[in-house]
Amino acid sequence: MLPRNRAVLTRIRGRSNHYYKYLSSQSNVGEIDVQFSNGKSLQLTTGKYARFADGACVATLGNTSVLSTVVSKAKQSSSSFLPLVVDYRQKAAAAGRIPTNFLRKELGPTEREILTSRLIDRSLRPLFPQNYFFDTQIVCNMLAVDGTNPPETVAINAASAALALSDVPWNGPVGAVRLGQIDNEIIINPTRRELEKSSLNLVVAATTGNLVVMMEGHANVILQQDLLKAIKLGTKEAQHVVRSIEKLQKTHGKMKREYETPPPLEQSIIDSVKTLSSMKIREILSDYNHDKTSRDIAISELRQTVLNQLREAGDMAPLQDCFNDNLKQIFRDMIFENDVRCDGRGLDDLRNISCEVGLYEPLHGSAVFQRGQTQVLCTVAFDSPESALKMDTLTMITSGIKEKNFFLHYEFPSYATGEVGRAGGPGRREAGHGALAERGLLPVVPQQACAVRLTAEVLESNGSSSMASVCGGSLALLDAGVALSAPAAGVAVGLVSRSEDGHIQDYRLLTDLLGIEDYMGDMDFKVAGTKKGITALQADVKLPGLPLKIVMESVQKASDAKSKIIDIMNSCINKPREGRKENMPVMEEMEVEAHKRAKLLGVGGTNLKKLYFETGVQISPIDETRYSVFAPSQAAMDEAKARISAALNTERTPELEFGAIYTAKVVEVRDIGVLVTLYSGMPPALVHNTQLDHRKIMHPSVLGLDVGSEIQVKYFGRDPVSGQLRLSRKVLTSPPPGIVRKLDKS
Repeated sequence: MLPRNRAVLTRIRGRSNHYYKYLSSQSNVGEIDVQFSNGKSLQLTTGKYARFADGACVATLGNTSVLSTVVSKAKQSSSSFLPLVVDYRQKAAAAGRIPTNFLRKELGPTEREILTSRLIDRSLRPLFPQNYFFDTQIVCNMLAVDGTNPPETVAINAASAALALSDVPWNGPVGAVRLGQIDNEIIINPTRRELEKSSLNLVVAATTGNLVVMMEGHANVILQQDLLKAIKLGTKEAQHVVRSIEKLQKTHGKMKREYETPPPLEQSIIDSVKTLSSMKIREILSDYNHDKTSRDIAISELRQTVLNQLREAGDMAPLQDCFNDNLKQIFRDMIFENDVRCDGRGLDDLRNISCEVGLYEPLHGSAVFQRGQTQVLCTVAFDSPESALKMDTLTMITSGIKEKNFFLHYEFPSYATGEVGRAGGPGRREAGHGALAERGLLPVVPQQACAVRLTAEVLESNGSSSMASVCGGSLALLDAGVALSAPAAGVAVGLVSRSEDGHIQDYRLLTDLLGIEDYMGDMDFKVAGTKKGITALQADVKLPGLPLKIVMESVQKASDAKSKIIDIMNSCINKPREGRKENMPVMEEMEVEAHKRAKLLGVGGTNLKKLYFETGVQISPIDETRYSVFAPSQAAMDEAKARISAALNTERTPELEFGAIYTAKVVEVRDIGVLVTLYSGMPPALVHNTQLDHRKIMHPSVLGLDVGSEIQVKYFGRDPVSGQLRLSRKVLTSPPPGIVRKLDKS
């Protein structure tokens, strides 16, 4: 056996270094526990699974485990940005389930998987080196889920550890913590049941030095001071994860790889680009008459002119990057110099806002919200409770939500930015922005009897379309007559900063972010809420961490701005629309006697299906006799009622008196009894053998009963479950004489 093993090992070594690395690292298993201040423990394990990957780690919280792997190509890609792909997958096997689709296996990513992938991406991307342009993929597989501990922060910490342990250049690690609030007490890493009672669901990712890298969460109109308290605590708790990953990295981490970067341009060429472009760039950015389109055209023409003049200097791609770097630096410098932005606004000024509601009569509710050159059309549609958005099995287990009665769909067509694109389903960006806008509105929407779908279609985009969707959605819901607890609005806050030795020396916060400010800046911090508090937030950071001071100031500026926006919205509509539109849906309850259910439903429910296709009316059972009726309009409800009444009263049924005696005609003889009718056209009713005679009989023929026979029966009403008539012949007959037996005393 020994020579054979040696031969195999030799062949494997000859084929690939990865195989050699795999065989030699089987004993290199590392494990560390992260202790949080509330006593909960996060376990990180490496060297056990996926050893072909550049880095791998399993993170476990409770009985929820996620495996994260990192692989980065050795050859640089042709792109001028980091081609990072993050895929988070929930496996049904992790919960001991089988997928419910036709193929019984995992198919495309669900919305929750997409949102979690974006959460992980935003936590890790800011810490990659600026000049690292190598294809990198991070895959997070759910190994086990206990239905108690949500897996999102577990996946972020697993991915952070995998990157830190790998040879991929990365300036991490980061630690992620989820925070909740119950009875004004902040809870660290709350369970699923605790989150159901919590007024806050916030995920904070931070790195060394209490620097915030990512935040995302929603709340039930939490006060600003409570939110800031939670952010501070989350940043502090994340340091436990960061320090533990650093310890694991020292003992089991790989040496970071060296990578080649393109040679820099000669200084003379850089100076030429600046000489030819700097003054013109300042002129363009100082012309406040420019809008998004004209500014982009002017900059594009200048870029092309400069490149044409320097065509002989070499490859165009480095020259274009040099021009863009100069443009970005001048753009940021001008904000520091004058505290004035490229559209002439001050740092805290809002763009011009206009609102309009009640756009089209057939719509249940509609509004258009315009902020600068960002325009969003929102519409509200009511439908039956069966139209609620059903969750997949794994989402139900991990979130506890089976269906959503209120949901928002966000659409961002290509024409919103004046581009040509393929029509298709929503991408990851649309899913993320729609989920954020939905979270911003959900706390102020009361529970509805029917399903409510809010669509937000971006018609023009120049920054912060997701927050404009919150504003437009609030207006549309009020136009539809929904009694919101308070109007909600959203705004984005940006950042430009100057750093030295990795530390921010000076900065400016920009309220109501433009698209170009998002692209040139360091942060996109979206905050939604009411005048009282905050309902949702999301921070996209391009720097390797933000000090808490900047985070606190950003929340304050966003809160002030959204209050101003709500005042403008209230001038358009400040309370639910009164009165009903003709096409507004109607819901009623209907009671149908149990014995008439067959007439209502039809064979296999054909009557209900026909009613739905012809009138749009949906009927759903509540209990044995009560039904919920949903109609798209009052006219449809009236038509459905007429049809149902006609179906249930096809023949006139005489009133039967409880306890009365009737003459019944036998129409069929069965082994268990006889079927009789009391009047012409009546559906046959069964008189069971036990109700035919006091004696125990096995077949009605022993009593001389046959088809056509007439018997006297007593009526005892209808069975409350089946609706069938309860008839008895036995109570009208005398019991047989008893048999007296004498005991033999002998």
